Amino acid sequence: MISRYTRPEMANIWTEENKLRKWLEVELAALEGLARYGYIPKEVPAQVRARAKFDVARVQKIEKVVNHDVIAFLTHVAERAGPAGRYVHFGLTSSDILDTGLSLQVMEASEILIRELKKLISLLGQKAREHARTLMVGRSHGVHAEPITFGLKMALFHEACKRGLRRLETAQENLRYGKISGAVGTFANVDPRVEAFVCKKLGLNPAPVSTQILQRDRHAEYFSTLAIVGGTLEQLATEIRGLQKTETFEVQEFFSKGQKGSSAMPHKRNPITCERVAGLARILRGNALAGFENIALWHERDITHSSVERVIFPDSTILLDYMLGLMQHVIEHLVVNKDRMLKNLASSRGMVFSQGLLLKLVEKGLTREESYQLVQDAAKKLWENEKLHLEQVALKDAKILKVLKPREIRAVFSYDRHLKHVPVILKRAGIRPFSNKGERHGQ
Repeated sequence: MISRYTRPEMANIWTEENKLRKWLEVELAALEGLARYGYIPKEVPAQVRARAKFDVARVQKIEKVVNHDVIAFLTHVAERAGPAGRYVHFGLTSSDILDTGLSLQVMEASEILIRELKKLISLLGQKAREHARTLMVGRSHGVHAEPITFGLKMALFHEACKRGLRRLETAQENLRYGKISGAVGTFANVDPRVEAFVCKKLGLNPAPVSTQILQRDRHAEYFSTLAIVGGTLEQLATEIRGLQKTETFEVQEFFSKGQKGSSAMPHKRNPITCERVAGLARILRGNALAGFENIALWHERDITHSSVERVIFPDSTILLDYMLGLMQHVIEHLVVNKDRMLKNLASSRGMVFSQGLLLKLVEKGLTREESYQLVQDAAKKLWENEKLHLEQVALKDAKILKVLKPREIRAVFSYDRHLKHVPVILKRAGIRPFSNKGERHGQ
């Protein structure tokens, strides 16, 4: 997945080098805690810290013999640390290091995802303001419904991404936990005060209750959150794809100079980036399912979750970071065809105002059923004659004219009613609204 949108910053979090660095941070913090509460000599932490370097290749070489990654790491650290190295991992178990170190990696990855999601939210807010009065047709079931604005469409995704941001921040906090509670979580060989010390030093919270591991519902929540954010990106990408169809052609992904769209058809400009995002969201959902499968482990711990997480944590965080970069580029450089939006809006020949006409008839005393029938009968004539407009038909309909004056009918066919509350909606979404005195689309 190497491209200009792949950021090495995220990939570096999941390197073997950074994983072992986190393990060492946990072990050194544990030594400080043990010394602080009198379990080991006070000089040990400084002695170990001064010499406790590691070499990834050496750890991997030892692992080939012992077939245990944590023991390989500890063996290497101890051989570098000298006599004081015998206190490394004193009273701890492998998962104290694995899970606490993993939480540190997740914190780093989450900061990047939060930062990049905020960038996309900002871009969507800018588009919402820019196109607050850019009229287009709203569609339900793929059929013309009533007029909306492209700014409102962007505001919808702006708000959805804000919800995703809140979920991501919450999921991050629910994984801001470590455990230094020993083999089955009973603190039999390590003092709870040591755990509190280590977690505070590392910027984590001590798990109130743990077994040999942190419970995997925390991790499942995190993966489900990544999948939901990915689903929102997919929704946005799918909307753009739909609006780029030849028959619609209201927006386009930016097509760079020299870019090719098809090996067979030179005219093609395909929404390939949005299609890529829509496809990749499926992987995030699959990984979330794997995260749910990790919740139910045997008794105090088994390692069926471990092999899964070695895949899905790097893959999901790197993937979502990549997808956010793709969608930032798409939104920032999106081509908005305002004239085509107006043309499509006009193509249903006034039928988008049918509800307004219905309501006006109700206001004048007809029942809803009577009003609905009159407007539906008028609309049927448009389906039978493509040259007609609903306003024309209404102005010639004797039954409608018995209830409404011609000027009242004409007033119905105005976009003003569909624009007047747009500032309110944008304001509720935290987007600085345009002025009601500002320019309207097409003016």
